[in-house]
Amino acid sequence: MVHLVLIRHGQSEWNSQNKFTGWVDIDLSDKGKDEAKTAGELIIKENLKFDYYFSSFQKRAINTLKLIQETIGIKNLEFEEAWQLNERHYGALTGLNKEEMKKKFGEKKIHEFRRSWSLKPENLDKNNLYHPLNIEKYKNIPKKNIPDSESLEDTYNRVIPYFESKILNLLKLKKKILVTAHGNSIRALCKYLFKISNENISNLEIPTGNPLVINFDKNLKVINARYLDKSRAKKLLFTN
Repeated sequence: MVHLVLIRHGQSEWNSQNKFTGWVDIDLSDKGKDEAKTAGELIIKENLKFDYYFSSFQKRAINTLKLIQETIGIKNLEFEEAWQLNERHYGALTGLNKEEMKKKFGEKKIHEFRRSWSLKPENLDKNNLYHPLNIEKYKNIPKKNIPDSESLEDTYNRVIPYFESKILNLLKLKKKILVTAHGNSIRALCKYLFKISNENISNLEIPTGNPLVINFDKNLKVINARYLDKSRAKKLLFTN
Protein backbone atom coordinates (compact mmCIF):
# COMPACT_ATOMS: atom_id res chain seq x y z
CA MET A 1 0.00 0.00 0.00
CA VAL A 2 1.29 3.45 -0.90
CA HIS A 3 1.57 5.82 2.02
CA LEU A 4 2.42 9.44 2.66
CA VAL A 5 3.44 10.51 6.17
CA LEU A 6 3.12 14.18 7.12
CA ILE A 7 4.79 15.46 10.28
CA ARG A 8 4.58 18.94 11.66
CA HIS A 9 7.95 19.81 13.17
CA GLY A 10 8.45 19.35 16.89
CA GLN A 11 7.84 22.30 19.19
CA SER A 12 10.05 25.25 18.24
CA GLU A 13 11.62 27.78 20.60
CA TRP A 14 9.02 30.33 19.53
CA ASN A 15 6.18 27.81 19.86
CA SER A 16 7.20 27.50 23.51
CA GLN A 17 7.05 31.30 23.84
CA ASN A 18 3.67 31.43 22.03
CA LYS A 19 4.97 33.71 19.27
CA PHE A 20 3.88 33.97 15.64
CA THR A 21 6.84 32.47 13.79
CA GLY A 22 6.01 32.11 10.11
CA TRP A 23 9.11 32.39 7.92
CA VAL A 24 11.52 33.26 10.74
CA ASP A 25 14.04 30.42 10.87
CA ILE A 26 13.64 29.34 14.48
CA ASP A 27 15.06 26.03 15.75
CA LEU A 28 13.50 23.29 17.87
CA SER A 29 13.14 23.54 21.64
CA ASP A 30 14.35 20.65 23.80
CA LYS A 31 10.76 19.43 23.93
CA GLY A 32 10.59 19.65 20.13
CA LYS A 33 13.71 17.53 19.79
CA ASP A 34 12.14 14.92 22.06
CA GLU A 35 8.94 15.03 19.98
CA ALA A 36 10.94 14.38 16.82
CA LYS A 37 12.70 11.40 18.39
CA THR A 38 9.37 10.05 19.61
CA ALA A 39 8.00 10.40 16.09
CA GLY A 40 10.89 8.24 14.90
CA GLU A 41 10.13 5.64 17.57
CA LEU A 42 6.48 5.54 16.49
CA ILE A 43 7.57 5.01 12.90
CA ILE A 44 9.79 2.10 13.97
CA LYS A 45 6.91 0.57 15.95
CA GLU A 46 4.67 0.74 12.86
CA ASN A 47 7.49 -0.64 10.69
CA LEU A 48 7.00 2.16 8.15
CA LYS A 49 9.56 2.40 5.37
CA PHE A 50 10.27 5.31 3.04
CA ASP A 51 11.76 5.83 -0.39
CA TYR A 52 11.95 9.64 -0.36
CA TYR A 53 12.06 12.41 2.22
CA PHE A 54 11.05 16.06 1.93
CA SER A 55 11.31 19.04 4.28
CA SER A 56 10.54 22.72 4.20
CA PHE A 57 13.42 25.21 3.98
CA GLN A 58 13.22 25.97 7.71
CA LYS A 59 15.53 24.39 10.27
CA ARG A 60 12.80 23.40 12.70
CA ALA A 61 11.42 21.09 10.00
CA ILE A 62 14.86 20.08 8.69
CA ASN A 63 16.12 19.15 12.16
CA THR A 64 12.92 17.28 12.91
CA LEU A 65 13.56 15.16 9.82
CA LYS A 66 17.22 14.62 10.71
CA LEU A 67 16.30 13.48 14.23
CA ILE A 68 13.67 11.11 12.83
CA GLN A 69 16.17 9.66 10.37
CA GLU A 70 18.73 9.27 13.13
CA THR A 71 16.18 7.54 15.37
CA ILE A 72 15.10 5.06 12.69
CA GLY A 73 18.72 4.29 11.89
CA ILE A 74 19.18 6.09 8.58
CA LYS A 75 22.38 8.09 8.25
CA ASN A 76 23.54 10.52 5.58
CA LEU A 77 20.37 10.06 3.57
CA GLU A 78 19.60 12.88 1.19
CA PHE A 79 16.31 14.73 1.33
CA GLU A 80 14.87 17.65 -0.57
CA GLU A 81 14.36 21.02 1.08
CA ALA A 82 11.63 23.16 -0.46
CA TRP A 83 10.71 26.73 0.44
CA GLN A 84 7.27 25.99 -0.99
CA LEU A 85 6.62 23.82 2.09
CA ASN A 86 7.46 26.67 4.48
CA GLU A 87 5.11 27.82 7.18
CA ARG A 88 2.59 30.51 6.33
CA HIS A 89 3.97 34.05 6.58
CA TYR A 90 2.18 35.87 9.40
CA GLY A 91 2.96 39.35 8.13
CA ALA A 92 3.00 42.12 10.73
CA LEU A 93 2.15 39.59 13.47
CA THR A 94 5.54 37.92 13.07
CA GLY A 95 7.47 37.72 16.33
CA LEU A 96 4.54 38.94 18.43
CA ASN A 97 2.97 37.05 21.33
CA LYS A 98 -0.34 35.41 20.47
CA GLU A 99 -1.98 36.08 23.83
CA GLU A 100 -0.99 39.74 23.75
CA MET A 101 -2.41 40.04 20.25
CA LYS A 102 -5.68 38.47 21.44
CA LYS A 103 -5.94 41.25 24.02
CA LYS A 104 -5.23 43.88 21.36
CA PHE A 105 -7.38 42.61 18.49
CA GLY A 106 -9.78 40.22 20.23
CA GLU A 107 -9.72 36.42 20.31
CA LYS A 108 -12.07 36.09 17.35
CA LYS A 109 -9.91 38.22 15.04
CA ILE A 110 -6.71 36.36 15.98
CA HIS A 111 -8.46 33.03 15.42
CA GLU A 112 -9.48 34.29 11.97
CA PHE A 113 -5.91 35.35 11.23
CA ARG A 114 -4.64 31.93 12.29
CA ARG A 115 -7.27 29.58 10.88
CA SER A 116 -9.37 31.23 8.16
CA TRP A 117 -8.93 30.55 4.46
CA SER A 118 -8.47 33.95 2.83
CA LEU A 119 -7.81 36.51 5.58
CA LYS A 120 -4.22 37.61 6.11
CA PRO A 121 -2.53 40.06 8.49
CA GLU A 122 -1.08 43.37 7.35
CA ASN A 123 2.20 43.16 5.47
CA LEU A 124 5.46 42.97 7.39
CA ASP A 125 7.67 45.97 6.65
CA LYS A 126 10.46 44.94 4.28
CA ASN A 127 12.99 46.62 6.60
CA ASN A 128 11.91 44.50 9.55
CA LEU A 129 14.60 42.14 10.85
CA TYR A 130 12.14 39.24 10.60
CA HIS A 131 11.22 39.82 6.97
CA PRO A 132 12.42 36.90 4.80
CA LEU A 133 14.29 39.39 2.60
CA ASN A 134 16.57 40.02 5.59
CA ILE A 135 17.10 36.36 6.50
CA GLU A 136 20.22 34.76 4.99
CA LYS A 137 18.52 31.40 4.49
CA TYR A 138 16.27 32.83 1.77
CA LYS A 139 18.82 34.83 -0.23
CA ASN A 140 18.61 32.50 -3.25
CA ILE A 141 14.82 32.45 -3.46
CA PRO A 142 13.56 34.80 -6.21
CA LYS A 143 12.31 37.97 -4.55
CA LYS A 144 9.00 37.72 -6.40
CA ASN A 145 8.30 34.51 -4.45
CA ILE A 146 9.00 35.98 -1.03
CA PRO A 147 5.78 37.15 0.66
CA ASP A 148 5.15 40.10 2.96
CA SER A 149 2.14 38.30 4.47
CA GLU A 150 0.04 35.26 3.60
CA SER A 151 -3.39 33.78 4.08
CA LEU A 152 -3.86 30.02 4.15
CA GLU A 153 -5.09 30.37 0.56
CA ASP A 154 -1.76 31.96 -0.41
CA THR A 155 0.09 29.15 1.35
CA TYR A 156 -2.04 26.55 -0.46
CA ASN A 157 -1.23 28.19 -3.79
CA ARG A 158 2.50 27.55 -3.34
CA VAL A 159 2.33 24.22 -1.48
CA ILE A 160 0.01 22.34 -3.85
CA PRO A 161 1.77 23.03 -7.18
CA TYR A 162 4.99 21.80 -5.56
CA PHE A 163 3.24 18.72 -4.16
CA GLU A 164 1.72 17.90 -7.53
CA SER A 165 4.96 18.33 -9.46
CA LYS A 166 7.31 16.59 -7.01
CA ILE A 167 5.58 14.38 -4.47
CA LEU A 168 2.42 13.26 -6.25
CA ASN A 169 4.46 11.98 -9.19
CA LEU A 170 6.47 9.79 -6.82
CA LEU A 171 3.30 8.47 -5.19
CA LYS A 172 2.09 7.51 -8.68
CA LEU A 173 5.25 5.41 -8.94
CA LYS A 174 4.25 3.63 -5.68
CA LYS A 175 6.97 5.38 -3.67
CA LYS A 176 6.57 5.86 0.07
CA ILE A 177 7.11 9.45 1.20
CA LEU A 178 7.78 11.28 4.47
CA VAL A 179 7.36 15.06 4.66
CA THR A 180 8.28 17.29 7.60
CA ALA A 181 6.72 20.72 7.38
CA HIS A 182 4.52 23.11 9.38
CA GLY A 183 1.04 23.55 10.75
CA ASN A 184 -0.27 25.59 7.83
CA SER A 185 1.60 23.91 4.98
CA ILE A 186 0.27 20.58 6.27
CA ARG A 187 -3.21 22.07 6.62
CA ALA A 188 -2.94 23.05 2.96
CA LEU A 189 -1.96 19.50 2.00
CA CYS A 190 -4.80 18.02 4.07
CA LYS A 191 -7.29 20.42 2.47
CA TYR A 192 -6.19 19.18 -0.94
CA LEU A 193 -6.01 15.46 -0.09
CA PHE A 194 -9.15 15.28 2.06
CA LYS A 195 -11.14 17.75 -0.06
CA ILE A 196 -11.93 19.99 2.90
CA SER A 197 -14.05 23.05 2.12
CA ASN A 198 -12.86 26.64 2.55
CA GLU A 199 -15.28 27.01 5.45
CA ASN A 200 -14.33 23.82 7.32
CA ILE A 201 -10.55 24.17 7.03
CA SER A 202 -10.59 26.56 10.01
CA ASN A 203 -11.50 23.55 12.20
CA LEU A 204 -8.39 21.56 11.31
CA GLU A 205 -5.50 21.67 13.78
CA ILE A 206 -2.16 19.91 13.33
CA PRO A 207 -0.27 18.71 16.46
CA THR A 208 3.53 18.99 16.62
CA GLY A 209 5.68 15.91 16.15
CA ASN A 210 2.84 13.44 15.58
CA PRO A 211 3.13 11.42 12.35
CA LEU A 212 -0.01 11.53 10.20
CA VAL A 213 -0.15 8.42 8.01
CA ILE A 214 -2.22 8.71 4.84
CA ASN A 215 -2.86 5.54 2.81
CA PHE A 216 -3.86 5.51 -0.85
CA ASP A 217 -5.35 2.92 -3.16
CA LYS A 218 -3.89 2.12 -6.59
CA ASN A 219 -5.68 5.13 -8.08
CA LEU A 220 -4.24 7.41 -5.40
CA LYS A 221 -7.57 7.89 -3.71
CA VAL A 222 -7.17 8.36 0.03
CA ILE A 223 -8.31 5.21 1.84
CA ASN A 224 -7.69 6.30 5.42
CA ALA A 225 -5.66 8.64 7.58
CA ARG A 226 -4.56 8.36 11.21
CA TYR A 227 -2.14 9.81 13.72
CA LEU A 228 0.35 7.35 15.21
CA ASP A 229 0.16 8.92 18.69
CA LYS A 230 -3.53 8.62 19.48
CA SER A 231 -3.13 10.42 22.81
CA ARG A 232 -2.08 13.62 21.00
CA ALA A 233 -4.22 13.25 17.89
CA LYS A 234 -6.41 16.07 16.61
CA LYS A 235 -9.65 15.56 14.74
CA LEU A 236 -9.16 14.86 11.05
CA LEU A 237 -11.77 16.29 8.70
CA PHE A 238 -11.62 13.24 6.48
CA THR A 239 -14.41 10.88 5.47
CA ASN A 240 -13.86 8.02 3.03
